[in-house]
Amino acid sequence: GHTTGPSLNNDKLYKFAYSAEVYVDRVKASLQKSAGYRISSGVDVNLLWRNPDNDDDQLIKITIKDVQVENVNERPAAKNIFKGKSTEKILGKEYLEALQRPIVLELARGKVKTFYSYQNEPAFTQNIKRGLASLFQLQLHSGSTREVDISGKCNTTYHVRQDQVTKIKDLDSCEIAKEGFTSHNPILDIGKKVTSATVYVLEDSFIKSVKAEENYVFLLNFRRKTGAKIVSKQKLELKSVQAGPGLIAGKQVAGVIKTLDSSYVAMPLEAEPVKSKCKKCPSLSEHWKSIREHMHPEKLSKAEAAKSFLSFIKSIRKATKEEILQVIRSENKELLPQVVDAVTSAQTPESLEAMLEFLDFKDASTFVLQERFLYACGFASHPNEMLLKSLTDKFKGDIANEEIRETLVIVMGALIRKLCDRGGCKLPFVVEAKRLILNRLEKAKKDDNVKMYLLALKNALLPEAIPLLLKYAESEEGHISSLAATAIQRYDPSFLTKEVKETMNRIYHQNRKVHEKTVRTTAAAIILNSNPSYMEVKNILLSIGELPMEMNKYMLSMIQDIIHFEMPSSKIVRKVLKDMRAHNYDRFSKKGSSSAYSGYITRGPDVSSTYSLDILYSGSGILRRSNLNIHIFDRNAELHAIQVVIEAQGLESIIAATPDEGEENLDSFAGMSAILFDVQLRPVTFFQGYGDLMSKMLSATGDPMNVVKGLILLTDYSQEIQLQAGPMASAEFLGGLAIDISGGMEFSLWYRESKTNVKNRVAVFLAGNTEVDSFFVKTGMETTLEVETALDFISTVQFSQYPFLVCMQMDRIESPFRSHVTKYESLPSGRRYTARKGKAVMLAGNEYPLHQENSNMCRRVFGAKSDSSSGWF
Repeated sequence: GHTTGPSLNNDKLYKFAYSAEVYVDRVKASLQKSAGYRISSGVDVNLLWRNPDNDDDQLIKITIKDVQVENVNERPAAKNIFKGKSTEKILGKEYLEALQRPIVLELARGKVKTFYSYQNEPAFTQNIKRGLASLFQLQLHSGSTREVDISGKCNTTYHVRQDQVTKIKDLDSCEIAKEGFTSHNPILDIGKKVTSATVYVLEDSFIKSVKAEENYVFLLNFRRKTGAKIVSKQKLELKSVQAGPGLIAGKQVAGVIKTLDSSYVAMPLEAEPVKSKCKKCPSLSEHWKSIREHMHPEKLSKAEAAKSFLSFIKSIRKATKEEILQVIRSENKELLPQVVDAVTSAQTPESLEAMLEFLDFKDASTFVLQERFLYACGFASHPNEMLLKSLTDKFKGDIANEEIRETLVIVMGALIRKLCDRGGCKLPFVVEAKRLILNRLEKAKKDDNVKMYLLALKNALLPEAIPLLLKYAESEEGHISSLAATAIQRYDPSFLTKEVKETMNRIYHQNRKVHEKTVRTTAAAIILNSNPSYMEVKNILLSIGELPMEMNKYMLSMIQDIIHFEMPSSKIVRKVLKDMRAHNYDRFSKKGSSSAYSGYITRGPDVSSTYSLDILYSGSGILRRSNLNIHIFDRNAELHAIQVVIEAQGLESIIAATPDEGEENLDSFAGMSAILFDVQLRPVTFFQGYGDLMSKMLSATGDPMNVVKGLILLTDYSQEIQLQAGPMASAEFLGGLAIDISGGMEFSLWYRESKTNVKNRVAVFLAGNTEVDSFFVKTGMETTLEVETALDFISTVQFSQYPFLVCMQMDRIESPFRSHVTKYESLPSGRRYTARKGKAVMLAGNEYPLHQENSNMCRRVFGAKSDSSSGWF
């Protein structure tokens, strides 16, 4: 009768040759030099039973024989890890016997209805058989369907042309249990492309040949030149058809199976998970001892520190809570902060429990470790709800140190945002944490408390917090209104409603009350960055000329920067300027030293990075705010990599100058606030109040204050992959950053000069390992990238004359960049083949030009100083 699936003839034995190959290599490489291996064998197939009531229901028996394991590419004898080893020696007797035990498939209309095998066989050999069995599943008419095979339940499309059938499997759609995680920000993450196609040639209503190929490609989003691919190929070819055993009589499948061998059991066709055990892995404390020397604080801007940090995280992820605590408790206080960075970044339930057991928030003496723990939580690459719950519980308890209390709630804000970004905004503990922050802000009486909750919202960026932020921006004073405005500035422009823009216009134009320059300029930046209307731009341009002296110059500079850097609002700004020609000359020829400037640090095919630097002075030449930002972006995403803001107020009395209008009563203050990888950190105070300022000035060593030091896990990608040929593969990419940022402010009354200095020292290390792990052989490729660099930003102000001289310098030192690729094949015995390639280049240093006016000023500052430079401090 007519069948809709392949059909075997009675009493025949079909003899096939079968091979399954895996290759691992760089994305663009040809497969001739790839690492990998091939399993090949004979495969015998015969019909056991056909349903008397339905031709389309058949039982077939499949037997693997003459198994061979070899390199996938020819290797000279010295480099062939399988050389001189029999298959039994390579696979082991138990595995080889299991592999050669036959399986039975029930095929109904060409689909595998049931897969029968023996229980208690190793999962690995069972999966190899599933990979072979899945090749026998096909349909003889075109169309799409959801079907189960070794890869799980997948969307599959068949194209049929005469005796050729093509099967396309959408691997992204497969439902199968597998572990893994990705990084929070897409720019730091890995892109994945997967394909699977199988081509069948039929003859005499059964299979003549099958060719299947599956490709997995992994690319670093920020550097697509770096990546890896896994290719898995299967080939089945009919060699001969011989006389074979006869059919088994029977009405029902169950009876036939029992007659054949009562030990057969029906099993799922989808792969079962295989975990390979590590035989010679060092313990966690042994591993720590081997890398410990690279983790000293003074080595934290070296690539070796970042590399050791990543390898340690991998070990911690396999460790128990007790093993982790043993390392923590045996370490001294110089190295403990780095251990805390790594344990917290590992993000396993065990590592979190170990940290919570070790740290006592009621004890103020472990302040440094508590802070490092909290920041590592804030930078978590794939935080879960339990982490936020643990921090919320701590926040409700006793905390000895007030700064830790602040940091804790600021970090809760960062975690709320990360969980909301992944669709977790409605999770019970996220809802609880959001409610806690919003309610406590509304009830807060003390300025310090208000600040801390505003900083938390500046991280959380909750749409429902906008009305509260507007209230604080418009009705509060100084610091608080400035903080609320900068929080609004971090929202995506799509959230900035008509109400937000009306409030910002009122603040800028001071319709209801007098506001400080810092808040007014932030309000202007928000208006100009969120699709401003013609009138909004016109009113801002008309205000220039009526503003306090330095603010005039700053706003003018901001407008010029929008045009020069072609920001989104540059079109409307040009249009308004064209219509206002008559008013321009006097308004736009203002003196002053404040400025705003943006430029590119790098422009690449994958990602680009920009810097922006703006500086606002008071009329007497004292810094009010300097703001340095670095953004990284690609076609679809953006990352606020760094922001360093130095703010000062009420310092006029030092140089006996008159404060600006509306700023007569401001308390003396200077401090620094930073954002790192989208996370707002707790601001640092240089001095608060006149007395504190004088004592620090008289003892001014000019030593920079440390703002951020530590190790951060940036890229954190791990995926398990079930190959359709049977083996498990994995792709793991970890990227770490060792960072040391310090900043300082110094005065020389003698030379009437002040200097602000921000030093950023960073080292980045990225390690990728793409591996196919069959219990008897591992093959894969390791990729590493490393770079060490430093970015210094110095601004020098001479306020002995007006307009005072300001010179800003931003320099990046020459930086070594190294990349390596190592392909490997290894046996459990330790026999190993590796091919390693590397290259190192020096990335040239760069003095960023900033703008022409600045270059002219620097010549004057350093020209004037050459005769007196020896006496600096």
